[in-house]
Amino acid sequence: MAKKVMIGMSGGVDSSVAAAILLEQGYEVIGATLKLRQNNLYTDIQGGCCSIDDVDDAKRVAFKLGIPHYTFNFTDIFTKEVIDRFVSEYTSGRTPNPCIFCNQYIKFSAMLAKALTLDINYIATGHYAKIEQRVSDGRWLLKKSPAAKDQSYVLYNLTQFQLEHTLFPLYNLSKDEIREKAAKLNLPVANKPDSQEICFIPDNNYAEFIEQYSGKKSPPGEFIDINGNILGKHQGITKYTVGQRKGLGIAFGKPMFVVKLLPETNQVVLGESGSEYSSELIADNINIIAYDKITEPIKCTAKVRYLAKPAQCLVTPIDNNRIKVQFDNLQRAVTPGQAVVLYDNDIVIGGGRIISAN
Repeated sequence: MAKKVMIGMSGGVDSSVAAAILLEQGYEVIGATLKLRQNNLYTDIQGGCCSIDDVDDAKRVAFKLGIPHYTFNFTDIFTKEVIDRFVSEYTSGRTPNPCIFCNQYIKFSAMLAKALTLDINYIATGHYAKIEQRVSDGRWLLKKSPAAKDQSYVLYNLTQFQLEHTLFPLYNLSKDEIREKAAKLNLPVANKPDSQEICFIPDNNYAEFIEQYSGKKSPPGEFIDINGNILGKHQGITKYTVGQRKGLGIAFGKPMFVVKLLPETNQVVLGESGSEYSSELIADNINIIAYDKITEPIKCTAKVRYLAKPAQCLVTPIDNNRIKVQFDNLQRAVTPGQAVVLYDNDIVIGGGRIISAN
């Protein structure tokens, strides 16, 4: 009997081809699209990730492939675990990555739980990453994809149980190969553009969304320099992020960068060029994949954001599930709220949430 797998179908080309590959590999494939957007949230937006159009595209692909397709309503848990966390982090002076929240709480938690209740032992997605089991101890590992679009960074929170029950069919394919395969299969999404925006903020205006969603306007406050001198007025702390230079709303006669956000005093710290670089960071909420935990200092590489290059560093465990990461070379715009993800070559060691940088 073929093993069953529930494939998360976003309506895009990646998950569509992933479903086709699983069929070729002999799995019994069940398509699932997750309804995440509230009915009163951007109801006038028809395109973009997680939209009504995407559900229709997923259904059309499932019909073409001859697999069943279901739509599950996860709006409540998505609102609580993704949108509410996103807003809370931003208003606390941090800059979160909501895709990490979505992977942690929705795709690989809620969707997996739904699959298991239906006697489906695996879930799959169109992520570019690799899962394999280490022979020496049976531990499940998460590894980088050789593709240019490697997405292991946003998957560092996966647990051993989740890895054991997850499939990533696209791990060794390039985007061109995926589109070529979609065209050969005559899938209706073969030429569909990739979605670039956060699904619940289609215009990328984070500050406006937070104000509309929370019903609270981020109040103006002070720009200060690294010595505490007042430089001018900012337009609300949610409008800024560490490393930002453009859009400060005030001219200084020289390049100035956001160095730090101080929500407790509603101040934005600015510095001249070079001040946006850091030599070390502290992270909490640590999840380790490659072994049980970090018990002594280790040398490895780390990424401080999705598009950052891996940098050589020393990682030292601290109490209360925190780590210190000290870099061999200065890193630009190390931002509280973002994730730091640790690598041993192509193996994801684990990661955590950045809470401070110096």
